[in-house]
Amino acid sequence: MRTAEPAALRSSGGGPDRATFLELFFDLVYVFALTRISARAFEDLVLEGGQTGWSAVTGGGKTLLLLLALWAVWQGTAWTTSRYDPHHLWLQVIVITALISAMVMGVAIPRAFSHSGLIFATAYVVAQVSRPAILVLVLRKQQYRRLKLRMLITFCATGVLWLGGALLPGSARVVLWTTALLLEYLAARFGWPLPGLGRSTVSRWDIHGEHLAERYQQIFLVALGETILLAGLSFTRSSTSPGMVVAFAVALATSVLLWRIYVQRAGQILGEAVTRAAHPATIGRSAADTHLVMVIGVVATAIGYELVIEHPAGHNELPWMAVVLGGPAVFLAGRARFEYEVFGRVSPSRLVGIAAVLLPVPLLVRLAPLVAAILAAVVLTAVAVADARRAWGRPPEEAATPF
Repeated sequence: MRTAEPAALRSSGGGPDRATFLELFFDLVYVFALTRISARAFEDLVLEGGQTGWSAVTGGGKTLLLLLALWAVWQGTAWTTSRYDPHHLWLQVIVITALISAMVMGVAIPRAFSHSGLIFATAYVVAQVSRPAILVLVLRKQQYRRLKLRMLITFCATGVLWLGGALLPGSARVVLWTTALLLEYLAARFGWPLPGLGRSTVSRWDIHGEHLAERYQQIFLVALGETILLAGLSFTRSSTSPGMVVAFAVALATSVLLWRIYVQRAGQILGEAVTRAAHPATIGRSAADTHLVMVIGVVATAIGYELVIEHPAGHNELPWMAVVLGGPAVFLAGRARFEYEVFGRVSPSRLVGIAAVLLPVPLLVRLAPLVAAILAAVVLTAVAVADARRAWGRPPEEAATPF
């Protein structure tokens, strides 16, 4: 453990810097948090009588808002440990604070828009404010401190919206929380601009590219692990039927296909693409948005698993189709962008796969959910086969990022 100033890591440093055990422990909390996201969505769709029309849209929007808040905490922590020495004492304090906050947020997620709102908001604000506050105190280089000071002021301002929204009911809470999250996202996108303090240029940020790439690979695996956990729990908590057995098998096959499509081959060499880029931080930020899209797709797919396994022959509804088929479609969309970030191109199989999943929705609404899940698995299989055929007999493709 180091107590000197946590010097900034540089992507040109000597050799890869692997994630620490504490960072991996932090990721484990997100397995639990993502299961709470899935449980909330499942409760909206099934346990409370199901939702249709505008109610389904608002319910899904609220769940997405909570997921984006969880992602903001994870991403801020991952970028911090990719810019500064993760073995430093104060960096470990930051990670532990984020770990505890994410755990509390996970506990509060199911009732975050009712009686647990203040718990969720407080945990989020603590995670986001403590990180730049600690770095402002321990960093001595002015160029690093100014950025953290801008971040600290921004999170203190939006923290008022988070805590104030937690004290208000219904729509007012949603509006304030959405506004706070949007302001934070825009601030990060434009370099945390503040009057009198200027703004930061993302392309000049020092990051350890291989470390950051590894962290995004790991959070994707966390989301994928949540799909397997949810499928297993859904299958074991009620008496089985032939339809449930088939649905469980399809869920496992789909998880394997999601993994295969991710790693072939962009997922394997993201670190290489980041280190080769002219501006590593720029591709790192782009990859952050892309992995968010893919994680949303994977989480939605997991919710679809739960619906199909417990109701394989039930009556389909559009909200169900939004997760059973929309999840794989969103994942493929994110994966298409991911391919562009690493190779500067997009394979037609991604776009064809999205169309093949979404176009039959009007017909599949009339059929059992299991039919839709099987279609999604078939389409993902076709995409994985297309990837394998393109790589067969050729040397491993190298990164050619356009950034």
